[in-house]
Amino acid sequence: MDRKIAIVTGANSGFGLLSSIELALQGYHVLATMRDTKKAEELLKLAKLRGVGTYITIMSLDVTSEESIESFKGTLTQQYVSIDLLLNNAGYALGGFAEEVSMAEYREQFETNVFGVMAVTQVVLPLLRKQGKGKIINMSSISGRFGFPGLSPYVSSKHALEGYSESLRLELKPFGVDVFLIEPGSYQTNIWTTGMKVASRSLEKESPYYTYMKKIKSEMEKGQVRLGNPEDISELIGDIASGRITEFRNPAGGGTRLTILLKSILPWSLIEKIVLKKLRYHSPKK
Repeated sequence: MDRKIAIVTGANSGFGLLSSIELALQGYHVLATMRDTKKAEELLKLAKLRGVGTYITIMSLDVTSEESIESFKGTLTQQYVSIDLLLNNAGYALGGFAEEVSMAEYREQFETNVFGVMAVTQVVLPLLRKQGKGKIINMSSISGRFGFPGLSPYVSSKHALEGYSESLRLELKPFGVDVFLIEPGSYQTNIWTTGMKVASRSLEKESPYYTYMKKIKSEMEKGQVRLGNPEDISELIGDIASGRITEFRNPAGGGTRLTILLKSILPWSLIEKIVLKKLRYHSPKK
């Protein structure tokens, strides 16, 4: 196989699907992994339309399953002598207020968004280190830089991913392996629509956070008209893959850079006033 090899997790939809196509167009053979390979139809259809169908291989991988990861590792070891790029994209968003999110739900969020990334990365690291080159791209979020209310499971998982990626970047740089973070704002993918889960208690009228949660959901729904084009993210990944972008952190989407800048220069007391004013939320009377 004369093409470079790229692995993409969560390749059946959203950024993962579009990035698989983009990487194939960039000259990679893409191992497009997903939990349920029956969901590969849309990816394969688009790949065929773009003329890269022969450069996409569908593989089963559940990033939360030890057995699945070991099976994937065995396939890589037997069939591929090198890996050039890993895109850790698999993830989902869990919302809800901290008091009402169960520890099981927090753990489930971290299993996919954090431990899944770590597990898949550990599979690929020996290959990248030994060959002395390669790229790892971790799909973070603006939520990895700013703690939005009502999203603490997702926010904390992305903050953890940011810290892990910082360490990983510094560990692998001497071995010729580069690590990158992509920090999207809100885009037209299903993570903020059908893909977002909300701890049910926060949506019950009896919840002390019900009104607050409703305001947050309302703001998110209003913001859908301003959602970015997910193809912008796949093009950004293509630029990283090709070497045109070498920066570690890559904020993307309307308002993300401004949000990060304001957090770095404004006192927290002012930031929280701005957020609460935006949500038009005031503490309920006791």
